[in-house]
Amino acid sequence: MDGTRRQITKIAREVSKFTVRMLRVEGVGTAEYDFIHAVRKNPGITQAALRELLTLDKGAAARRAASLEAKGYLVRRPNPQDGRSQLLFATEKADMLKNSKASVEALCYGWLEEGLSPEDDAAFCRILNLLYERSKRESKAGFPNLARLYAKEAERHEPSER
Repeated sequence: MDGTRRQITKIAREVSKFTVRMLRVEGVGTAEYDFIHAVRKNPGITQAALRELLTLDKGAAARRAASLEAKGYLVRRPNPQDGRSQLLFATEKADMLKNSKASVEALCYGWLEEGLSPEDDAAFCRILNLLYERSKRESKAGFPNLARLYAKEAERHEPSER
């Protein structure tokens, strides 16, 4: 049974809604932010590799790259190993956007914490950190425990053969 009622996810979704609203002020939508984030994490990525990573079709990737380049978030440089393709890099403006997104999220979470007493806030943050560390360890290990639990759940819901 999930005693959390998925409230961590629900809070994150509400923070995300507000963050998206504030990013629109910067002229960037959610899909564009994901594109920028992928380029920031993979500097010098080709558009073809980015399409694969984000599962985009060729036209959508080309339009998004061109739009973000025009807005000053990305630059293209020739690919020294392949004269036909170009490498994508995030600009300083893209880095500032990342910092802007993080500061909007921090503002939201800080506002939420204001409603807690100092003792409750300290306890909440301590427990939240324990949960985060556990999830990070599971992720780094390739999700073995969660995959096993998922497989058991799927097995339980399979129609039985009679």
